[in-house]
Amino acid sequence: MPHLSVTAVESPNKAAFIMANSGEIVTYRELNDRSNQVAHLFRLCGVGPGDHVAMMLVNCRQFLEVAAGAMRAGVIFTPISTHLKRDETAYILENCGARLFIASACLSDVAQAMVSAVPAINHFYMVGGVHSGFQSFEEAVDLLPTSPVDDQCMGAPMLYSSGTTGKPKGVFVPPHTDQWDAALGLTNSLGVTFGFGPETTYLSPAPLYHAAPLHFNMIVLDSGGTSVVMEKFDAVRALELIEEHRITHSQWVPIMFVRMLKLAEGTRRGFDLSSMQIAIHAAAPCPIDVKEKMIDWWGPIIVEYYSSSEGAGFTLIDSNDWLAHKGSVGRPLFGVPHVLDDDGNELAPGDVGTIWFSEIHNKFEYHNEPEKTSEVYNKEGWTTIGDVGYLDEDGYLYLTDRRNFTIITGGVNVYPAEIESVLIGHERVADVAVFGVPDEEFGEIVQAVVQPAQWADASDDLAVELIAWLKERLSVIKVPKRLDFTEQLPRMDNGKLYKRHLMEAYRNRDA
Repeated sequence: MPHLSVTAVESPNKAAFIMANSGEIVTYRELNDRSNQVAHLFRLCGVGPGDHVAMMLVNCRQFLEVAAGAMRAGVIFTPISTHLKRDETAYILENCGARLFIASACLSDVAQAMVSAVPAINHFYMVGGVHSGFQSFEEAVDLLPTSPVDDQCMGAPMLYSSGTTGKPKGVFVPPHTDQWDAALGLTNSLGVTFGFGPETTYLSPAPLYHAAPLHFNMIVLDSGGTSVVMEKFDAVRALELIEEHRITHSQWVPIMFVRMLKLAEGTRRGFDLSSMQIAIHAAAPCPIDVKEKMIDWWGPIIVEYYSSSEGAGFTLIDSNDWLAHKGSVGRPLFGVPHVLDDDGNELAPGDVGTIWFSEIHNKFEYHNEPEKTSEVYNKEGWTTIGDVGYLDEDGYLYLTDRRNFTIITGGVNVYPAEIESVLIGHERVADVAVFGVPDEEFGEIVQAVVQPAQWADASDDLAVELIAWLKERLSVIKVPKRLDFTEQLPRMDNGKLYKRHLMEAYRNRDA
């Protein structure tokens, strides 16, 4: 697979990526030059190989330019969700040890707060405008050489996941080589599996700060293909882009399928989608009827995978296999799945337990979290992220839960403990439980059950007050869609919340 610098020489005017709404085209020559300028900016700011930077950017050309620069400068870069609030963002910046921060001007409310919130960062740059405390990213890199830095080496992304405490954890997988222009590990595995190459035209409809969109775009650039990056997902626009650009590859989350299927029959059937060779989906459970309708519409080109930011195993299932094993996430592409009970015993096919993977070659660690890292490995060296499911007689994996109580809403992981820790800080709240309940459109929505400090306070007015209070402190995706009151939450004598019973009661109620 050619590095983008090779494609820049062989096909300098070929589009590396196209921004869907603006139509802005960035050629391989332009991307190669810009990535070198970004690398020089890092060195000018004292950011060397192995150092960390962070970026809070909407989908824009600069996102991929910064990523490409970091990858050839040996820099570890952390994309941050554009929906996070002040404290959430500051925690990640502090935890990853970022020495430089780049933000979009449209996110200035949160970004500007970082200047005082994270004093360890010395360099602040802004894209698309300038606000107090920041320098213009565009003006800074425009002045720098387009030649490579002297000490090129391979960098890596470090994305943030979360655990039982609700605090995000940086998932760090070190570069598989120091050679800056070597093929990415994922290019040699997933890129080959999914048939990415110079003829690929890839539609990227999701935020680039998510793991899958980021990695798939990097695979495209590593393969000499072209990405079409949507600034924001829109169902009709996505179909237009498939037809307009003769899209061959794409990657989705189930809520996107839902929204496209809800279009009028005449609208969605009016597009020529015949160029598509493979449509990849993951990130959240896909309702069986939704997937059946998508295969009926698009044909047997839909492929589902199951993995995680940690890369703890990877399963895969194509349309034909899925139709014979509906609901499965497939068999392993790498790593060997095992289902264990709470005592570490391997369970028989059909029995539900915690999913573990053995034979993982690229082991991950949680950045600056050795205890949390050790918790996800057993004595055999197998690893888990806490997901629950079972294997059938044929070795196909099925999920019955995701990270126990993790809520997956619209393809985004939401962690109840984080919301609970905020709610419990309200003076009128005595106890709280947060969990997911099924939803036809989003897969799950966030449900909160609050035990008020005074039962007489339980009212619609208090519910409105609590929701408003949460909106000031958390990103909108984490704010409960529903909030109910109970006189007493079910806790055991040791103080542990019996959340599963509560979840089952709500799911039975809504069934």
